[in-house]
Amino acid sequence: MSEESGAKIRILVADDHPMLREGLAGVLETQPDFEIVGEASDGEEAVSLAERLSPDVILLDLEMPNLDGVGALERLKENGSPARTLVFTAYDNDERILGALRAGAKGYLLKGASRHQLFEAIKTVHGGGSLLGPAVTDRLLESMRRNEERIEDLTPRELEVLSLVARGNTNAEISADLFITERTVKFHVSSIMHKLGAQNRTEAARIAGRHGLV
Repeated sequence: MSEESGAKIRILVADDHPMLREGLAGVLETQPDFEIVGEASDGEEAVSLAERLSPDVILLDLEMPNLDGVGALERLKENGSPARTLVFTAYDNDERILGALRAGAKGYLLKGASRHQLFEAIKTVHGGGSLLGPAVTDRLLESMRRNEERIEDLTPRELEVLSLVARGNTNAEISADLFITERTVKFHVSSIMHKLGAQNRTEAARIAGRHGLV
């Protein structure tokens, strides 16, 4: 049934802080077209309730015990859940945002958002759209800009090494492919991660992918 025919948007709220979760549910229930069908205190419970209650929208925090938000998103995807998930969290780390979106989140809103922004985000996600809050969009654009600048700092040899890292090659394999020692490979990998601001090889590989190096 559609909203036009009078059906309410059925919402599952998942957050490990009881006061915040209950307050959020109370705020959402002030809207005549919203119905809170369940509340989950961790990721495992969110997945279980989603399967049992079949909500339209899941409002999901990222930092939760037992199974975090990204883990819950991945489990929901594996289960074939039709619910559309809106991440509502205080965490604006670039990798957290990208991780949640890759795992299937349809929207990402920070907890500093206004009631109106939250209400509209739920309606947008429920209606089939995707949404990133203004603060989140700014973070991602700034991250992309920084990565654009950093990728230009890499030497031709470092670009070769990064391309092979992004393909999942080990240091030994890169050493054999480029006819250089493993020690030299390690030096290049360390330099690449420093220049890109990457925490690990996986993050460096993602940056390489975004720049078409694989």
